[in-house]
Amino acid sequence: MTDSKYFTTTKKGEIFELKSELNSDKKEKKKEAVKKVIASMTVGKDVSALFPDVVNCMQTDNLELKKLVYLYLMNYAKSQPDMAIMAVNTFVKDCEDSNPLIRALAVRTMGCIRVDKITEYLCEPLRKCLKDEDPYVRKTAAVCVAKLYDISSSMVEDQGFLDQLKDLLSDSNPMVVANAVAALSEINEASVSGQPLVEMNAPTINKLLTALNECTEWGQVFILDALSNYSPRDAREAHSICERITPRLAHANAAVVLSTVKVLMKLMEMLSEDTELVSTLSRKLAPPLVTLLSAEPEVQYVALRNINLVVQKRPDILKHEMKVFFVKYNDPIYVKLEKLDIMIRLASQANIAQVLGELKEYATEVDVDFVRKAVRAIGRCAIKVEPSAERCVSTLLELIQTKVNYVVQEAIVVIKDIFRKYPNKYESIISTLCENLDTLDEPEARASMVWIVGEYAERIDNADELLDSFLEGFHDENAQVQLQLLTAVVKLFLKRPADTQELVQHVLSLATQDSDNPDLRDRGFIYWRLLSTDPAAAKEVVLADKPLISEETDLLEPTLLDELICHIASLASVYHKPPTAFVEGRGAGVRKCLPSRGAVAEDAMPQQPTVIPNQESLIGDLLSMDISGPPPAAAPASNLDLLAGGLDVLLGTGPEPSATATTTGLLGDIFGVAATPASFVPPKQCWLPADKGKGLEIWGTFSRQNGQARMEMTFTNKAMQAMSGFAIQLNKNSFGVYPGGALAVGVVPAGGRADAALPLAAAGPVQRMEPLNNLQVAIKNNVDVFYFACLIPAHVLFTEDGQLDKRVFLTTWKEIPAANEVQHTLSNVVGTADSIAQKMTLNNIFTIAKRNVEGQDMLYQSLKLINNIWVLLELKLQPGNPEATLSLKSRTVEVATCIFQAYEAIIKS
Repeated sequence: MTDSKYFTTTKKGEIFELKSELNSDKKEKKKEAVKKVIASMTVGKDVSALFPDVVNCMQTDNLELKKLVYLYLMNYAKSQPDMAIMAVNTFVKDCEDSNPLIRALAVRTMGCIRVDKITEYLCEPLRKCLKDEDPYVRKTAAVCVAKLYDISSSMVEDQGFLDQLKDLLSDSNPMVVANAVAALSEINEASVSGQPLVEMNAPTINKLLTALNECTEWGQVFILDALSNYSPRDAREAHSICERITPRLAHANAAVVLSTVKVLMKLMEMLSEDTELVSTLSRKLAPPLVTLLSAEPEVQYVALRNINLVVQKRPDILKHEMKVFFVKYNDPIYVKLEKLDIMIRLASQANIAQVLGELKEYATEVDVDFVRKAVRAIGRCAIKVEPSAERCVSTLLELIQTKVNYVVQEAIVVIKDIFRKYPNKYESIISTLCENLDTLDEPEARASMVWIVGEYAERIDNADELLDSFLEGFHDENAQVQLQLLTAVVKLFLKRPADTQELVQHVLSLATQDSDNPDLRDRGFIYWRLLSTDPAAAKEVVLADKPLISEETDLLEPTLLDELICHIASLASVYHKPPTAFVEGRGAGVRKCLPSRGAVAEDAMPQQPTVIPNQESLIGDLLSMDISGPPPAAAPASNLDLLAGGLDVLLGTGPEPSATATTTGLLGDIFGVAATPASFVPPKQCWLPADKGKGLEIWGTFSRQNGQARMEMTFTNKAMQAMSGFAIQLNKNSFGVYPGGALAVGVVPAGGRADAALPLAAAGPVQRMEPLNNLQVAIKNNVDVFYFACLIPAHVLFTEDGQLDKRVFLTTWKEIPAANEVQHTLSNVVGTADSIAQKMTLNNIFTIAKRNVEGQDMLYQSLKLINNIWVLLELKLQPGNPEATLSLKSRTVEVATCIFQAYEAIIKS
């Protein structure tokens, strides 16, 4: 008979009956009674009254009975902490049992009982189990350390369990190594400081790679996740790791495959694109990803969401695998839609005929949502692959001829986008679109059709009649349609003023007097005033050339994509959101990012674009520096295009062209003014007075020239002897700044002075400072070593590639949570919005857009710091008001104070 019998009884007096059975002398009866108790507990009955009786059953050699009792204890120990203490002696005794299964069971159960009083007694048995001769006990104890850390982190650190856990990384048994890695990863995530508790180095990584081939599939996942957090010292080590983990791509478990993909995607960033290994890895990555699509639909969906990220980052990997993404008739809708999205991303001139044939088939399916997406996909193909636009338009016209209502409406929506992308090319089809005007009943389709009629009113003879037919039910229309109608009629009036005056007055009256929609009313008033005061200006505003729409409007913002690549095989890669967006508390402050290409990790220092490390003994660091040695080699520059997904974790010195050359074109295009020749350089300050420098006085400032930050210093010798042998070193700082060359100061005679400009490189060691832009400097000469601190003005750390695309700016602004927005009031602001924008552009704060709202000028700006932190800004200016409001949004809001100080200094310069 099966154990299901234990779940069927519900009689009165059962607790009393169980109590007597639990105290029975017969072992079988006792075991049966405990099974009944567990069954009652499982179905939600309160059997806590039996706690002392169940605890008495612990003293047994029967492993099955012991497991049942331990299960009961884990469930009720929290509600009966005083009673749970009774079990401690048995736990301690079981931890020394001759049977390794009992030893492991005891230590596991003690770790699961989250009662402080019991935790105190866990330390000694756990310490013994971590050194147990049996690997099963050791691997169980390793996980127990992580559970104990969750209950009392201080106890784990004080008792030295972390060191024991690190020792287990060298264990001979691969499963023990895997569990130790899993426990350390768990502890790292729970750590408040965000600092890695174990420093991964080459020997440790070698041990992990050795264990990788021999442990279970979930052990492999833990080890691969740990490898993904390691930054190799150079491309050679990255190459070696890639070769050793590539066989994991053939594993049957999807989690192992995706974890391997994650590590390879990260390591490929460190390798030069033209190397044979990168092309080999790209070829090897395709088959395992394709294989995942033959699994059950739920696994397929997870795989597709991850493949979507891979395709956005490296489309070449799957460019020859288009057919596997073709939709099957029995695919669930969520799989179909995801496949459709990837098909569009992989669409190219080579395969567009094949893709269009598929999409046309999908447009005749029975699933309405899927058909709509398929029709939209045809429009996206037209916009993405320009040579295919004509074929796409023909396909859309064929679909319109089917007269299927929802197909026609979606087709009209996408044709509007095609008109925007290719103006004056396909307008001959407008007459066909107008034939379907009466069948449109969805707001988006109606609004699109109205836009087309208004935009091409001069080509449509009866445009006024068509728009007039919409006005009959104006108040019943959706707000989106009303707004388009208003604009379309005004466009028509400006193109054919003679015979549409009555129509425009009618629509303006409807919008301003009869509507309670503030957006519609405001737009109506603006048009009315424009038309009544200056028709020529109205024509320039309303009939201005539209910017061409972007090829890919739904791409993830590059920094977010890089972060999500680091989270492949986790929930973040399925949601396409960073963990901070849906996980609260633990690990929320630690962001992962891809390394920069060719970057060299110093002592396997984890790449952190954000400013996370804590400040430690700073003067101690400076004193221990070897100032006499040659300066470190400058990190290679990264000139990758933002929209091509080439954002790096720690950027080099930036593009070579000077700031003035870059900004002249931008300002000339947007504002029509000439650029000022140079960026803002603060006046020099006394960094080291002569009385502290034994006669050496240093005045200095910071500037940015030719895409590189510089320290500009004046050395004055007020001593009685000549000074020579100058060398400089900078302490670890928040932005990883270090000398990009030698300090070019020769002999400074007594009473003499010398000027020097020191180029600064990025991607050095990072350590958080207070304040954030604090820089500690050591200068050595033949007299002594001198120490001083100065503040780097943030604007010299702004890079030349900090200009975001409008759509990327808007998407990023929306994605950054409101909690990451900081406001600051600027006082004594002088100048117009245009002059301020010009000044900011010279200092690498780029204006993305400018608007005037209710008399206020709004500037939307972006900048990027040298350590890859993006900052978005909104400046509100009221003409005549010396105060302005500056709003800042960033994923790393700690930089806000520095940015505000820099902005204020530039604006007043």
